[in-house]
Amino acid sequence: MGDAVGVVAQGSGRHPESWWAQFPDASERFDTASAVDGLGELILPHIPSPLLRREAEIATDIVVRRLVRPNSPEAAERADTALSRFGATLDRLAERSTGTGSIAEALALREALQGRCPAAAAACEPYVGTGKLAKVFLAALRLEYFDIPLALRLLNGGQEPAQAVRSGRLIGRYSWWPAWLLNVVTERALAGTLDEETIIALDTCAYASLSPAQARLARHLLAGDPRLIGTAVQRLEVLGEADAAARLLDGDLKAVALAARLMPM
Repeated sequence: MGDAVGVVAQGSGRHPESWWAQFPDASERFDTASAVDGLGELILPHIPSPLLRREAEIATDIVVRRLVRPNSPEAAERADTALSRFGATLDRLAERSTGTGSIAEALALREALQGRCPAAAAACEPYVGTGKLAKVFLAALRLEYFDIPLALRLLNGGQEPAQAVRSGRLIGRYSWWPAWLLNVVTERALAGTLDEETIIALDTCAYASLSPAQARLARHLLAGDPRLIGTAVQRLEVLGEADAAARLLDGDLKAVALAARLMPM
């Protein structure tokens, strides 16, 4: 992906539909109405024809209302009518032009109105921008305890949406953790090494009520400082914690909190 930070922040890249499809696949609560509404706000200003833009605005408003009220026959009928009218206009304009350049933006919006949000995002990404689109999709996930800013940073770092959303969900559950530990977790997430097992181990550090000095030691131990790990292993062995020493030497993060608390200040 090259300079991923620039790609997401400035929208200079382009991703396939399958890349965008990872967002709705990541949440059983994905809010299609929110996604369509957000895509409409981003795409509509780019439709060059005022008349076509106005018709697209009307169709978007009606379809979003239908998505918000899925069990309303009246809303469904109005949405079908609006979509048919919008589609007929597009087909008519496409026949008159030598290509689809003049209506490409409206065609992208139609994808969204027909429920194909990933296809719409892939089509409009070059002129809307990856970052703005990603925010729309992340907000539409409707996840509790979800760290959206972190997920955006991970996308900036070149991670796939599925991985970024997963890390955002993991860390979102632990927003109460001390700042130093959240920094450690964020670093691991950016490096792509964050998983449930690591979260469980780090949770031990969060509950350990470490002093600032002990927290600094724990941070260095978590970073894999070989000199400090050797010292901590020796300290644990002297104090009769041979099992914890062996686990720490093997890279077991659960032993970090104990080692930090037992290290001389």
